[in-house]
Amino acid sequence: YAMLLSLIFLIVLVAAIVGFVFRHEIKTNFESNLNLALRDYNVTADRHSQAVDTIQRTLHCCGVQNYSDWERTEYFSQRGIPRSCCKDQNDCSEDDLKDPNKAKLKVFVDGCFFLVTSTMESKMSVVAGISFGIACFQLIGIILSCCLSRYITNNQYEMV
Repeated sequence: YAMLLSLIFLIVLVAAIVGFVFRHEIKTNFESNLNLALRDYNVTADRHSQAVDTIQRTLHCCGVQNYSDWERTEYFSQRGIPRSCCKDQNDCSEDDLKDPNKAKLKVFVDGCFFLVTSTMESKMSVVAGISFGIACFQLIGIILSCCLSRYITNNQYEMV
């Protein structure tokens, strides 16, 4: 049991270290995937398009760096900026969303990449605290299981 807990503890420790060391690559990968999702955004509402809409609605953002990122997409040439960028859904017309100057007043201007990464970084202290607490319980479990094993082994020889 102690060896199993030790193995789990080591796996979690390695995962945490790898996540910390490669955090910049994770950010870069997220940014490139968000750019791809914007480029491939379509009206058929596939899961990538739904994810972009959810991020934009939830975090009150638009595009990767800012709302003008949509101007470089095929979707913009057809329909303008998506409605998920609108500050007020009732005050966003399709004509407003096709004109970048009018859209600036109607949509969220901040980009989603900065908001997502800053939200993740602000929550990392909570995740680290919970992980540290779990690790402490695992270490206590390892120590107690070693003590129990030693106690059982010692008592086995004294019973003669």
